[in-house]
Amino acid sequence: MIVRRLAALVAVLALSAAACSSDGDTETATTDETPTAEEQATTEPADEQPDDTDAASAAASAGIALASSDLGEIIVDDAGNTLYLFVPDAQGASTCYDQCEENWPVVGEVTDVGDGLDAALLGTSERTNGDVQATYNGWPLYYFANDAAPGDTNGQGVGDIWYVVDASGSAIGQ
Repeated sequence: MIVRRLAALVAVLALSAAACSSDGDTETATTDETPTAEEQATTEPADEQPDDTDAASAAASAGIALASSDLGEIIVDDAGNTLYLFVPDAQGASTCYDQCEENWPVVGEVTDVGDGLDAALLGTSERTNGDVQATYNGWPLYYFANDAAPGDTNGQGVGDIWYVVDASGSAIGQ
């Protein structure tokens, strides 16, 4: 476990250094408030990702539920993978594209909500490529590629713009 965390830290540092030396022509978000490389967690995805974080399965999530965590009750998918919101989305259309989307895969359309969640808060948003993204309380929902197992919350607070979501559809810890 320690070796894995050290390897992830080394990868973050290497990618951060590479991002600082890039020519800057890579666009990562469609917002005036362009997040830094750290904020977008431009790290390599973890070796062991939950099945639902790859692009194909993220496009079709059947349901969401509440799960207990160290952060309190949080929204997860049917497999127990943590869902996040991105503050620059501001309860509107997604602003996470390109490298951002690689590290924060979108949650596809959701058809069921578990106990403790309000089905009236469930919705969808159309992405620029025409794909449908699940929303809860107006916030587009995402996975974090570096969550290696159900219940992981490694994306919590990244760059002070990524947060897990509670039953009311609000960011926990913001």
